[in-house]
Amino acid sequence: MIRQLLISTFILLQVAACGQKSSIEKSTTFKKMNENYKDTSAHTATATFGAGCFWCTEAQFLQLKGVTKVVSGYMGGTVDNPSYKEVCTGSTGHAEVTNVSYDPAVISFDELLAAFFVSHDPTQLNRQGNDIGTQYRSVVFYHDEEQRAKANGYIKKLNEEKVYPSDIVTEVSPATKFYAAEDYHQNYYNQNGSEPYCHFVIQPKVEKFKKVFKDKLK
Repeated sequence: MIRQLLISTFILLQVAACGQKSSIEKSTTFKKMNENYKDTSAHTATATFGAGCFWCTEAQFLQLKGVTKVVSGYMGGTVDNPSYKEVCTGSTGHAEVTNVSYDPAVISFDELLAAFFVSHDPTQLNRQGNDIGTQYRSVVFYHDEEQRAKANGYIKKLNEEKVYPSDIVTEVSPATKFYAAEDYHQNYYNQNGSEPYCHFVIQPKVEKFKKVFKDKLK
């Protein structure tokens, strides 16, 4: 994977992302997602999202109350035990994903979906900015019928509201076997905050994410 750090390109991407986030925050559907009920009958649950580079989404989801663990990894492909190098070729069918463990009594799947749609641009097909390939596709891997129905339902409503200038292309697919990424990918932002990619790309995304979800932070 080539993480290009051209500042001019980064600025253009951030400007575009800011506009999309502002639009979704005004959406009636987004507000409904972000204010949903809590399920006190369950203790732990799992949600799996692909939203481009997992370094970014991992750092964002870790900010939320009720999220107990986030593991970066791979899902949705045909190769067993894929390596990062293999996934980067785009030939394995796997997407870079974050496996999110959470307490439904504190945060709902609806709220995690809201965070997912804010964390990236769901209208970009098989890419996020300069990260191009099916491994960067926008995808919700659902773990039960309720997650499938909610993901599809909210996508439909967001498209009907025309929250984005083009339709959402997020894939909604059943969860398959999850393969944890290599150790050096885990908690990447917190472990490597001084690196240029973390400083110029991940940090601004995290800061904007924290502003949107300021009442839900740990």
